[in-house]
Amino acid sequence: MIEQKNKSLTSDLPKDSQKPDSKLISTVVLLSFLFGMAGSVVSDRYILPFYKKEDGSTTISDIRTIQVNEDSAIVEVVKKASPAVVSIIISKDLNKLPGYGSSPFDFGPFFFDPFFNSRNQGNSAPNIQEVGGGSGFIISEDGLIVTNKHVVADSAATYTVLTNDGKKHEAQVLSLDPINDIALVKIEGNNFSTLTLGDSSQLEVGQKVIAIGNALGQYQNTVTTGVVSGIGRSITASGSTIGSEQLEGVIQTDAAINRGNSGGPLLDIGGSVIGLNTAIDAQGQLVGFAIPVNDLKSDIESFKKFGKIIKPFLGIRYVLINQALKEENNLPVDYGALIVSGGSPNQPAVTPGSAADKAGLRENDIILELNGSKITQQRSLAGLLKNYNPGDTVKMKILTRDQEKEITVTLGESK
Repeated sequence: MIEQKNKSLTSDLPKDSQKPDSKLISTVVLLSFLFGMAGSVVSDRYILPFYKKEDGSTTISDIRTIQVNEDSAIVEVVKKASPAVVSIIISKDLNKLPGYGSSPFDFGPFFFDPFFNSRNQGNSAPNIQEVGGGSGFIISEDGLIVTNKHVVADSAATYTVLTNDGKKHEAQVLSLDPINDIALVKIEGNNFSTLTLGDSSQLEVGQKVIAIGNALGQYQNTVTTGVVSGIGRSITASGSTIGSEQLEGVIQTDAAINRGNSGGPLLDIGGSVIGLNTAIDAQGQLVGFAIPVNDLKSDIESFKKFGKIIKPFLGIRYVLINQALKEENNLPVDYGALIVSGGSPNQPAVTPGSAADKAGLRENDIILELNGSKITQQRSLAGLLKNYNPGDTVKMKILTRDQEKEITVTLGESK
């Protein structure tokens, strides 16, 4: 028997080795006691207070319930939001692309057959292929959709919306925001599921968020979660259809945003849209950015009022001044917007004929205030201009040739 064999092996050991070491036992007991006390103190002081009931009692089941409730809330948000999140399919006639022609050995747009290409240039038979994809979400029952400008900016492409029920709809691009990465798209139909627009001015760093989108252009309604990692970021986003674009006041999140997620919603734990997923930092991991929903709400109001998204245009290139820039360039102030050129003839500091030009603004002038609001890193000139419309008159305090003065500017319209 195994039991018997073990017994005999034990009995063959020297008698002294069969006695327990009293010092070792005492040490183990003492360490166990100390670790137990430490764990009790940490739990009571730093963990359990978050889960105490009104009568002061706390149970492990309460902590588990909190976790389950949070997970359940996310599941419920996804269930309600997913029907309103759409995939946007981008298609083009490849026969109209330079250097591409169809042939019996056509293996796709990344393979080039010079023999058949020379005979098929200008082929009238269309060769429509899907060339990309993005995301969007429905905000009205009659099919008004929000997405990123860079998703639908190619006027030579056609766009198809794939709803969550698997149906395809031809899409019409209604309007593109001239200075922000926002676009409005329309599909025909009624009684579509919609999302509620929240308030991005109430966001706090650390709050839970949920991103939904067409990840990598092939995984429809992919869900990721994370938190708000930062607020009021300024980034330079680049894309093949719109070049580079400066985006200010964006939300940073660690919820995974992959290619194809562009245009999808960033939701809070209550299911309201608080952002429009727009960009990722290619140098980092889980560093994504979303346009605040309040910028979108402003665009929607503009579209309803003017039939298109219009934005005020000042007509300058500038950099925001901070302490480092002040010291580096020996400037008299550490705040404001310094008007600078882009270093080439087609990038002037002040656009000829613009509102800034008409108001007399020149290169190296510093705009200190707009209608009494001081221009800083946290309150940028572009951010302040969002509150106005083309044709509005604003007052600016500027520093020109070391002298402060006030000027009046009538804002133009971005094209």
